Amino acid sequence: MIPVHEAEEIIAQSVKNYGIETVHFEQASGRVLAEGICCDRDFPPFNRVSMDGIAIRYEAFEAGLRKFTVKGTQPAGDAPIEITDNSECVEIMTGAALPGSVDTVIRYEDLIIDGSNATLLINTLKKGQSIHYKGQDKKQGSIAVPAGTLIGPAVISVAATVGQTQLLVKKLPRVAILSTGDELVDIHEIPSAYEIRRSNGYTIKQVLKPYGIDATLTHLPDKPEVIESQITNCLANFDILLLSGGVSMGKYDHLPAIFEKLGIKQRFHKVQQRPGKPFWFGGHENGTLVFAFPGNPVSAFLCMHRYFIPWLEASLGIKSHKLYASLTEDITFAPPLQYFMQVRAEVNEQGKLIATPVHGNGSGDLANLIETNSFMELPAERNHFLKGEVFRVWPFKNIL
Repeated sequence: MIPVHEAEEIIAQSVKNYGIETVHFEQASGRVLAEGICCDRDFPPFNRVSMDGIAIRYEAFEAGLRKFTVKGTQPAGDAPIEITDNSECVEIMTGAALPGSVDTVIRYEDLIIDGSNATLLINTLKKGQSIHYKGQDKKQGSIAVPAGTLIGPAVISVAATVGQTQLLVKKLPRVAILSTGDELVDIHEIPSAYEIRRSNGYTIKQVLKPYGIDATLTHLPDKPEVIESQITNCLANFDILLLSGGVSMGKYDHLPAIFEKLGIKQRFHKVQQRPGKPFWFGGHENGTLVFAFPGNPVSAFLCMHRYFIPWLEASLGIKSHKLYASLTEDITFAPPLQYFMQVRAEVNEQGKLIATPVHGNGSGDLANLIETNSFMELPAERNHFLKGEVFRVWPFKNIL
């Protein structure tokens, strides 16, 4: 049994780049840019009006003019309407290109328009106000979004703006999820008094969804020959195998022996933690990595978020940020194990991240995850943890 930090370091040594591919920008959400998005022209591409109102020459206002003749109305997308006299103005809409003969915009709220006359209601004005100048945000040819950025709505917006419909992104590993256990039946079946419906595979599959990974899902019976055949097939077709169950010390925990038979080298088996102590990790000579989690639902859930997701984000170049929270009550945990306690983390009125323990009924209590949003990692070398102390948290829901 190895400590958590050692398991983390061993897994980190297996971080790898799976290459790049091109995807349509509408299907790119959740992916990671492998190449920056460049501006095909200035941002904005012209002097853009940022308020509905009128546009005038500032020198006319400086000269004392407060009433102007509206020469015309210019909506966004139309060619500019130029004025030829200081007494004129252009009624202009947000997003329109500013005519070259004017230099200041006055919003509707600060004037009265009566027919073709516009009268100002203010006596102070700043030259160039309410104008978003050409190239103020980005210059043509500059990088609008750098490589390594996680693609979300803002990136999609930029891609659409520059007309880049194909994006070069980091390739995702091919993932197979395999659950084990004869006591587990399909979700469509009615379990007997001694059976339960299987959930781990579906849970793991959903954890991967935000990253754009659509993993295959298979359930294996407790028959060594079937397990061996299925894993042999997966080794030839997938980069990552995520398994749940079959790695503890029971008579029907066949996976470690089958892994050895198939040439999957063990890098560790059992981690000094609760939940998730029987966690097994290793790799095949062909490069396929195997993460074999315990079968208890909370154990598998914790191991996914504590070990696999950090590995995946590092492999894809996603920058992660450590989060720490303050305990809201004293906690005692006697076993010499790193304790991943379920908590409800939230920001209090002082802007501080706090974590309230939500005590469940062990690693089989999947329902308790509904009431919580994070695991708080409490170090193995201590038994008592005091209110106000700060420890790292691993969110599995949005906490901010």
